Amino acid sequence: MADPSARVRNDPAQYDDLTDQWWEPAGGFAMLHWLAASRAGHVPPAPGPGAVLVDLACGGGLMAPHVARLGYRHVGIDLGAAGLALARTHGVAVVRGSVLDVPLADGCADVVVAGEILEHVADDARVLAECARLLRPGGTLVIDAIAATRLAGLVAVRIGERLPGGPPPGIHDPALFVDRAALVATADRVGLDLRLVGLRPSLRDTLAWRRGRRSGVRMRPTRYTGVLFAGYGRKRPTAVRSGEPDAAHVPSGA
Repeated sequence: MADPSARVRNDPAQYDDLTDQWWEPAGGFAMLHWLAASRAGHVPPAPGPGAVLVDLACGGGLMAPHVARLGYRHVGIDLGAAGLALARTHGVAVVRGSVLDVPLADGCADVVVAGEILEHVADDARVLAECARLLRPGGTLVIDAIAATRLAGLVAVRIGERLPGGPPPGIHDPALFVDRAALVATADRVGLDLRLVGLRPSLRDTLAWRRGRRSGVRMRPTRYTGVLFAGYGRKRPTAVRSGEPDAAHVPSGA
């Protein structure tokens, strides 16, 4: 494994360095477990057999148990081969590809989840446009990201990287944190109704987790979106589509 201190900030290779920690509840990706559970709480049960949830930047597949419980086919997109290999062992149908140009058909998804990715790319508007393209009319979008504020840089990087359960050192570059107003404007432009809420870990749960009394921490909604925020949305109805999406572009199994 490469020396993490030698990596530049936001180097995707850091995820390969930490592959063995994806499924460790107290490892370097602990907070991603908490966020996965939070995202799942905003995904409706599958509307029927064959319903698809597309998980952008799925990493090691932490959404897998939640998606299975909700009844969806779980399709995970990521660039990291090591994370995808791990996700596959948890039942995810994996596709290696970029979230900026997802190799799946238009309208193939009932739900798109884009968690912990917008603050890792230089063109978050394009990711949101891909989310809209992938969703069927009426489909659900769930995102979370870090806001482009000085406070977020302090909390998520300077403080957060030093705390248990916080992000691994160097995993975020504050220069890529997300402009919330621009994000909402982009969502409207690409046909998504999107509302933002702030998120924070439960203090009581965090203390219990650190003492080994809880396996995870619940994320609490807040009015303030200036650090960590979530977005919950729906694709607006459009003209009735003829036929079904090209099934060849949606993996049928892991």
